[in-house]
Parts: sequence; C-alpha cells; structure tokens
Amino acid sequence: MFGFAKRKDKKEEELQEVTKVEELDQLKEEEEKVQELEITDEINDKKEEVEAKIVENEVEEPQQEEKVGFFGRLKKGLSKTRNGFVVQVENLFSKFTSIDEELFEELEEILIQADVGVHTTMNLVDDLRERAKEEKIKEPKDLTELFKDQLVEILSKGEEKEESEQPTILMVVGVNGAGKTTTIGKIAQRTKEAGMKVLLGAGDTFRAAAIDQLKVWSSRVGVDIIAHQEGADSAAVAYDAVQAAKSRGVDLLIVDTAGRLHTQSNLMQELEKVKRVITREAGEMKVEVLLVLDATTGQNAVNQAKLFNDAVAVDGIALTKLDGTAKGGVVIAIKEELGIPIKLIGVGESAEDLQDFEAESFIEALFSQ
Repeated sequence: MFGFAKRKDKKEEELQEVTKVEELDQLKEEEEKVQELEITDEINDKKEEVEAKIVENEVEEPQQEEKVGFFGRLKKGLSKTRNGFVVQVENLFSKFTSIDEELFEELEEILIQADVGVHTTMNLVDDLRERAKEEKIKEPKDLTELFKDQLVEILSKGEEKEESEQPTILMVVGVNGAGKTTTIGKIAQRTKEAGMKVLLGAGDTFRAAAIDQLKVWSSRVGVDIIAHQEGADSAAVAYDAVQAAKSRGVDLLIVDTAGRLHTQSNLMQELEKVKRVITREAGEMKVEVLLVLDATTGQNAVNQAKLFNDAVAVDGIALTKLDGTAKGGVVIAIKEELGIPIKLIGVGESAEDLQDFEAESFIEALFSQ
C-alpha cells in the first residue's frame, strides 16, 4: 500500500514537471507570436510609407513614373543576358591591369558564347582595339564606355522614328513556337489602345489551332478578324482580309501566316505568293513584313532571318523571349550581319513587355546595376 502511494506521489511529480514544460512551451509560442505581430506591424508601417511616397510621386511626376516603369521592365527582362554576358565583360575589364592581346582574346570568347556570332565578334573586337589606340586608353576599366558606344552604334543603324499615319498592312512571318500569334495579339492591343482601328487576318490555315488562337486574341482585344476554314488557301485569306481592310477603313491590318519551317522551299514559295497578293491588292495601304524570332534559339535565329529575308524581304524584326535567355547578344548579331531593323523586343508575358526597340535604352538597361 505504501509502495503504491509512493508511486502515486512520484507520478504526480512527473505530471507537474510535464505541465511546467508545457506551460513554458506555450509561453515561448506566445512570445514568438507577439514578436511576429510586432515585425508584421513594422513591415506594414513601412509598406504604407512606401505606398504613400509612390502615390505622392505619381501625383507630382506621373511622366517620370511612367518612364521609370518602362525602363524597369526592360531592365528586369534583360537580367539573364546581363548576368550571362555583360557582367562577364565588366569583370574582364576590371580584372586586367593593362590592355593587351590576352584581354581581347578573352573578350572574343565571351561574345561568341553570348551568341554575338563569330563575324560580328571579330569586327567588334578589332574596332575596340583600334579605338582604344586612337583615344590612347590605358586602363582596361575605361573600355566599358567605349564598348557600350560601339554596341549603340551598331544597333542604332537604320533606326527610324516612324510617324506616318498611312494605313498599313503588316504581314507577320516566323516559325512555329517563336511567339508569332502572341506578338500579333499584343500589337493589336497596343494599336487599339492608341485609338486606331485594327483588323486581323488568320492566314495560318495549316493548323486549326492557329485560327482558334487568333480568334481568342481578336475577342480579347475587341477587334474583328477575317478567317477561313482549316486547309484553305492562305493567299485567299490574305486577299479577303485586304479587301475588308480597305472597305472598312482600318488603320492596321495584321495578316498571320503559317509557322512554316524555313528549310522547306515549297512553303517559302507559299509565303512569296501571299506577299504578292497582299502587295497587289494593297492600293494606298503600306505593306510591311515583320519577322518574329525567338531569342532563345541564338544563332539559329540569325539563320532563320537570312532565309525569310531572301524569300519575302523582311522590313523589321520582333525578337521575343529575351527575358528567357542569357544569350541576348543575338540582337547584335542580327543587326550587324543582316542590317534588318529590330522593331520590337519581348521581355515578358504582359502586353507592356512587348516594347519598341531603342538602341540606347536597350544598352543602358543591359549595363545598369
């Protein structure tokens, strides 16, 4: 009996110890919750301060805020190219203590790896070497500004500020997967938001999905579309679209085409036929060919541009998915080797991320910290 009482007393002592531990744990949890609440309150206070400042800045300087937003999106979208290309160039210029051939050889390697292309790389490095001599530059770190000037010079060749109000037919070409349909939708949205009348032509009749996708965009943006059935003659669709554009007085007609493989000559001939029909029927409307290229394909994009240009004389390039590649140097290769103006670049998913290409803004965003 006494043994049982002792065990009972011992049991009660153990229970008391457990209770104390549980109470301590509970107190710790409550203390942590209080600390979390205090931190959350502090964060919310700071957030409100920041939001108040943003609102104040928007009220006082709305134009400056818009500019910062535009540049910010560009800078963010080019972050992979900056980290994979520009940072290496800057590190190269900072690690060398003198300008010598070893520096230029390493620069060549970096540029080629960034898909600038062998031909363009050699021209860039040779020119940089000569300019450094002419300007008597001795410090490698001083080469950065010279290099930036070179890139701006290459990319700004043929850059034109088009202010023409002439109604335009935009024939959009490119391989499947380059982002052609999405680019068309974003251009339509931008143009409509600018107060102009837009019409779409579903000329990719090889895939029913292509017609359906363009119909979704026309509905989303709120513009009309001319479409036939799958398998129809794409030149016939282009003909009907041009007639509709002229009769309705639209400002911009965007004609989609099949995402044909650039290696198949018979399909390229089909493209040539579509362009002939559009040019013949355009009347007073201006005709332009926009080639959509996927930046992530690197040098393959340059090869595509050459073949499409041979077939339909490309007037401008929309380079998509720049936010998804570290090899944005392909922009320089395309411009230097082909001389075709880069009109648009895609640096994200939203319509605002399809931006007009400006050489100085592009290079400044690449080299911004």
